[in-house]
Amino acid sequence: MHGRGPWWREKFDQHCVRITAAREIVVNILHETDEHLSASDIYMKAHAISPEIGLTTIYRTLELLEQMRIVQKFDFGDGQARFELLNNPGGKGHHHHLICVKCKKIIDYKDFIDEEINCLGKTQDFLSQKYNFQINDHLVSFYGLCENCRGGER
Repeated sequence: MHGRGPWWREKFDQHCVRITAAREIVVNILHETDEHLSASDIYMKAHAISPEIGLTTIYRTLELLEQMRIVQKFDFGDGQARFELLNNPGGKGHHHHLICVKCKKIIDYKDFIDEEINCLGKTQDFLSQKYNFQINDHLVSFYGLCENCRGGER
């Protein structure tokens, strides 16, 4: 928390964007969940809080929050975009995703071992130099079958 309120308020100030009730509701919904919510999921929760909020407002708000780098949009292959807050204090922190291609279960993975951290660092350095590209962040998703869909086989 900053002295002036939640961490994301500073982002709104930086972008000279007004904080509306709908925008605050969407950020709070994403802050309070560990799930990867779709726009429809967010709409249902927002509508329960404030029935005048429409689905179009949710889509516009999510697009704005993504442009402002408050929200990250994911496509996990289930036909629906999913959303998470970036840099959420008290949240999950940096993590990768394990996505089951059969049941669409999403597992957040953040128990990185030293070898992974070193490998990703080397990969980022290599790509940055090869393409003269400043890398600020990365997203990693692994696709496969979860334990249940594999029938518990090892």
